[in-house]
Amino acid sequence: MRNPADVDLTQSQRSELESWRRSGTTEARLAQRADIVLRCADGERNETIAAALRINADTASKWRHRFLKQGVDGLRDAPRSGKPRQITHELEQRIIEATLTPPKTVTHWSTRRMAKHLGISDSTVRTVWKRHGLKPHIVRTFKISNDPLFEEKVQDVVGLYLNPPDNAIVLSVDEKSQIQALDRTRPILPIRPGLPEHQTHDYKRHGTTTLFAALDVLTGSVIHQFHDQHRHQEFIEFLDEVDRATPADKDLHLIVDNYGTHGTDEVKAWLAENPRFTLHFTPTASSWMNLVERLFGKLTDERLRRGAFESVDALHQAIDEWIAAHNENPVPLKWVAKAKDILRKVKKYRRTYSALH
Repeated sequence: MRNPADVDLTQSQRSELESWRRSGTTEARLAQRADIVLRCADGERNETIAAALRINADTASKWRHRFLKQGVDGLRDAPRSGKPRQITHELEQRIIEATLTPPKTVTHWSTRRMAKHLGISDSTVRTVWKRHGLKPHIVRTFKISNDPLFEEKVQDVVGLYLNPPDNAIVLSVDEKSQIQALDRTRPILPIRPGLPEHQTHDYKRHGTTTLFAALDVLTGSVIHQFHDQHRHQEFIEFLDEVDRATPADKDLHLIVDNYGTHGTDEVKAWLAENPRFTLHFTPTASSWMNLVERLFGKLTDERLRRGAFESVDALHQAIDEWIAAHNENPVPLKWVAKAKDILRKVKKYRRTYSALH
């Protein structure tokens, strides 16, 4: 395989290309070309660059040689024949800068409000936003765990998922509280050709229940109980049920969250009398680490959200039937993320968040 031409960068060229690659306002194609040239200067081959950036090796070769012939200016697109570009670079920068600064009277820009503010068409704003991946109407929530033992707990829980102990069962345990038995004020109209299912907007409440569930991480099967309340007494009753439903010669490792009922003196006393049980706590504000939460989400989507229940007993029966069907052919929920990767991403996010604030 022929060796590609070497790329040597001056300090000013490297600084300019680095700014292109880092800047959030640089066009995506220019940022990619800068990345290609920087990787070439670091000694990477075209095939390696192509694999890393998910492009064709010929593309990497093209911008390598374009830079060698024309320098940094060669990475920009040459003027094209035909109708001149209507959105100038200066206008594009104005739109981007304005978008990154929310207006004082509302929480975010709309295309029409931005267009009126800058005296341009809303289609121009839409074009620039699409080109740079700007979506002011979208907001995402996040939660940062302040648990002082965050790293240790992540390593402990992930270790159970990826390398469970011998002669033991790993169970993901949690409670789905305040499940409402809601009934519609009129019978649901079933789906028909050309018409979706219809249900009334208003409903009647018939009480609530709490579902205690333990998901076997290896097999995917579920042990469950219903309770009216969510106290340490009910949690201990559920632990008794788990004790009866599992082989007596197996150690049990239960992954639980930091809800207060899981660490009361009564629970600790029960655990002392039942040494085959060991509780492993997820970090605070990290429910995403408990696999049973995914089971609860599936239950909600498939049976609860669109269901109609005339009583709590009817709600119990519906959940019983859903779990029974699940246990007939259980599918394990596999955990694949390694602890070191989780910790690296969390640390990176914390640095980014601290830099912004």
